[in-house]
Amino acid sequence: MGRTKRIVVTGIISVTMAAGIMGTADAAAVHTVVKGDTYWKLSRQYNIDLDCLLETNGANYGSVLYVGQKVTIPDRPGLYVVQEGDTYWKIARKYNVDVKELLRINDANQNSVIYPGQQISLPAGAGTYIVQQGDTFWIISRKLNVDINELMKANNAGSNTVIYTGQVLTIPGQSNSGTDDSKPWVTHITHTVQQGDDFWKLGIQYGVPYQEILVANGLNEKSVIYAGQELSIPVHHVPVKPTPGPQFGELLDWWTEAQYVWVIGKDARVTDFYSGVQWNMRRTIGANHADAEPVTAGDTAIMKQVWGGSWSWARRPVIIEVDGRKIAASASAMPHDIYYIDNNNFNGHTDVHFYNSTRHKDGEIDEEHQQNIHVAAGK
Repeated sequence: MGRTKRIVVTGIISVTMAAGIMGTADAAAVHTVVKGDTYWKLSRQYNIDLDCLLETNGANYGSVLYVGQKVTIPDRPGLYVVQEGDTYWKIARKYNVDVKELLRINDANQNSVIYPGQQISLPAGAGTYIVQQGDTFWIISRKLNVDINELMKANNAGSNTVIYTGQVLTIPGQSNSGTDDSKPWVTHITHTVQQGDDFWKLGIQYGVPYQEILVANGLNEKSVIYAGQELSIPVHHVPVKPTPGPQFGELLDWWTEAQYVWVIGKDARVTDFYSGVQWNMRRTIGANHADAEPVTAGDTAIMKQVWGGSWSWARRPVIIEVDGRKIAASASAMPHDIYYIDNNNFNGHTDVHFYNSTRHKDGEIDEEHQQNIHVAAGK
């Protein structure tokens, strides 16, 4: 349904480490493993990249920890250890940072080559804090020396908001320019599991890739949930971006913005940018980009005429209108593979790309789609 997104935000303020830690803030710390520890849990506990933690300890995703084992906690969370297949663009996407800023702070350009094992710097961003047992907004505000009202505002919280152990909170004022309300942010709500719930259904219900629900709760695809269990559900807030004019769409990043506006199961009004012709489509699936289908046979007929009366892989700039928001996109018109809507004369789905989305077959950027998206955004 959607790619699992693991975001490490640098510029994090120091917080008191849990018991079992030796070392100082100026040196790599050592964690003594206790029952229930995993590398994933430690990466969350210390707000560091899982890949970096594994690399530091010569471990891999299948490595098992045992009680009493010593795990080195990297002292440079602002550095990323390059993995096989990485590019600056992929790293920027992984950590939700601007690729131009990533290149700038590493004195690199789009042609620079990176290699496995190389360490590169990550830009500073908003600070985060992982809630510990017994924490309240007041305790955290005192612990981190921030105003409690600003803390609650940054997390879209009120006087009755309950926080839970392991929840990630945004700490205001811990970035180079302070809190930026123009950037997307994430809060969490609690879902009480009902009979018949599963992770896929919850992802559809809340409009997030189900893998994000797994990550938010420290679970995996084999985990069993039961009625009455409480789960943390990420809620993505995507601010509206200005456009050069009413005929253009917002330039929303697919990974952090667009996929949370046009969620799976939601219908959208599609406008062909050049002709102004409109029809309706539903996003039915899609991870690296949106896979969509015309809602009715009438919509299919209109769409086919836009592409000259025959189905085609040709890309065209389009505007996707969802809940009153217009998003710059690029679409093809070739029915293929799985489909969910019957009786629409379109036996398959077609591709709709957004800013920074990629192809499913190879995970790479489609340059023609990206050019069309910029046309639709007036850039």
